[in-house]
Amino acid sequence: MTSLNQDLQEKLRNLNVLEKIIAVNVVIFLIGLLLSLVVKSGGSLYWLELPKDLGEFIFKPWSIITYGFTHYGLFHLLFNMMVLYFAAQMMLNLFSPKLALNIYFLGIIVGGLFYISAYNVLPQNFLKPAGALVGASAGVRALLIFLCAYMPNTQVKVIVFNVKLWHLGVALVAFDAIGLFGSNQGGHIAHLGGVALGYYYAKQLVKGKDIGKGFEKFMDSISNYFKPSKKSPLKTVHKRKSNSVAGHTKTEFKEFSKQKQIDLILDKISKSGYESLTEEEKAFLFKAKD
Repeated sequence: MTSLNQDLQEKLRNLNVLEKIIAVNVVIFLIGLLLSLVVKSGGSLYWLELPKDLGEFIFKPWSIITYGFTHYGLFHLLFNMMVLYFAAQMMLNLFSPKLALNIYFLGIIVGGLFYISAYNVLPQNFLKPAGALVGASAGVRALLIFLCAYMPNTQVKVIVFNVKLWHLGVALVAFDAIGLFGSNQGGHIAHLGGVALGYYYAKQLVKGKDIGKGFEKFMDSISNYFKPSKKSPLKTVHKRKSNSVAGHTKTEFKEFSKQKQIDLILDKISKSGYESLTEEEKAFLFKAKD
């Protein structure tokens, strides 16, 4: 039993950040399942659900995030986690874990705000009856649409066909737009919130602006609050301007073909993350995408 526990702990430590989110979703689903057997009624995870009524939400402000970890249906959970796993493989090969988390959590938050706004601003005759919002779909949509908008011409395999990411993005948006007329209207409203966040985040990042930095600092401050303080001597760090591009001298880099230059920078991202790029490398990559 001890060996089994150690193996499990080791596997959990080796999960990437998005795989850990998948694990948390599964654990919460199992807790809800057990509670439903005891309570013998629906809504076993009531305190995690996002209510559509603004007055009720004021007393459950945490639900703007926790609803994204709440699932009642097994297939709802499986579908969201499978798509999240797919998105995680692409995101974390190119971008830092913190960037991926920013997009995911902001997608959940914006999706929730879209949902609450719709049911408290739009005329009721435009809306269908809905309960509380649950599910990770808005965060998952944000990651997918971010990828589709950031590198639209990249091809991925869907079942047996190769499709460009922008085609996949258009299909997702069309599906959610049609879903506004279906029974899960509120869910698709939240999805479109995630879509909007993912698209805007990508377009701003292409311009060199990371709109999630403020949210990242906020989350870091909360995380640091629970960490023991460590005192260390102050060190002065002097930054020097890099004379190399993607591991080669500037003269060597200029002699490569444009495609080779792009491949070298993408290889650096896959090894060290997007944040490892110099301003010159970022500028070159953005221009190459035009």
